[in-house]
Amino acid sequence: MVRRALEAAADSPGYPLTVGTQALREAVVAWFERRRGVPGLLPEQVLPTIGSKELVAWLPTLLGLGPGDLVGIPAVAYPTYDVGARLARATPVVVDGLAAFGPLTPSTTPKLLWLNSPGNPTGAVLGVEHLAKVVDWARRHDVIVASDECYAELDWRVPDAGRPGPRHTTPSILDPAVTRGSTDNLLAVYSLSKQSNLAGYRAAFVAGDPALIAAITEVRRHAGMMLPGPVQAAMVTALGDAEHVADQKVRYGMRREILLPALVSAGFRVDSSEAGLYVWATRDEDCWATLGFLADRGILAAAGSFYGPAGARHVRVALTATDERIEAAARRLSGG
Repeated sequence: MVRRALEAAADSPGYPLTVGTQALREAVVAWFERRRGVPGLLPEQVLPTIGSKELVAWLPTLLGLGPGDLVGIPAVAYPTYDVGARLARATPVVVDGLAAFGPLTPSTTPKLLWLNSPGNPTGAVLGVEHLAKVVDWARRHDVIVASDECYAELDWRVPDAGRPGPRHTTPSILDPAVTRGSTDNLLAVYSLSKQSNLAGYRAAFVAGDPALIAAITEVRRHAGMMLPGPVQAAMVTALGDAEHVADQKVRYGMRREILLPALVSAGFRVDSSEAGLYVWATRDEDCWATLGFLADRGILAAAGSFYGPAGARHVRVALTATDERIEAAARRLSGG
C-alpha cells in the first residue's frame, strides 16, 4: 500500500515544500497521539527530513553550534552523533549520566544533548522517570535535548499496565509525563525505516519545540533540504496504518525468540536488548575475539567497539537477516 501511494503521487513536477505537506504534518501529529501517547502537537511542530541520519548529522550545524560548544552523546552509540558535532566544529562529550558534566559553568554546559531510546546498538530503553529527570536538568541549564527514537515501535517489553492510556511504544521525549506540558528545547527524531521497512525511501521527521522547528526549517529551506513529494505521500499512508507495523514486529520478534536462546546456549550473556533490531551480547572478552568465534561459524556481527570504547566487550547481532539465515545461525551456535 505504501508503494501504491508513492506511485499515485509520482506526477510531482513542482518543488516540494521544505516544511512538508499539510497532510504529512497532520499525519505525524495524529501518529504521535495514537501510537506514542503524545496529544496536542500542532502541524507547525513537525518537519520532514531526508531520513533521520541526515538530521542527526546536521542538527548541531542547523542549530548554529560551532567551536567551543559542547554536544553530549551517549557512551555507547551510533557514531553519527559524534560525527555531527565534529561537522559543526563543536566538541562531542561522552555522557554516561548527567553527573559526567560535573559542576556546570558557561564553558562546560552543553548546548545540545543527544538521547537514543531505544538505543542502537544496546536496545536499552529510557523510562518516563529517567526522561523527565533529563528534561528537568536540561531546562535548568538551557540545554536542547534531541531524542532519537527510531526504534520506538519495536519495544519487546510487556506494556506497562499501570501507565494511563494506550501504551504501544517506547516512551517519547514529548510524552506529557516527561515534558510537564511544554516542548521547549525538546526535539524527537523519528524514521519509518524500521517500523515500515522504508530505509530506501529516506522517510523521517523531527518534532517538538516550535521555535526550534522554525529555526531549523529556515536553514533547511535555503540549503535545499526538501523531502520529495511522492515520499511524503507514501509517509502519510505508512503513518496511518498500524497493521503492517505489527506484522513487522511479529516477524522480528520470531527471529529474536530463535536467536536469543541460541546465543545463551553458546556462552553469551545478553545485556539490555529490550527493544530494537539488535541483540547486544558478550562473552566477557574483547569483541574482536568474539567476532572470530562467530566468523568460524559463518556468522557476521558488528564489533561493539565501533560504537565507542565502552562497547569493546560486546557485539551487535542483527535481527535483519532472513528467517532462513537466522535459523541457520541458531543451529551453528548450538553446534548443529
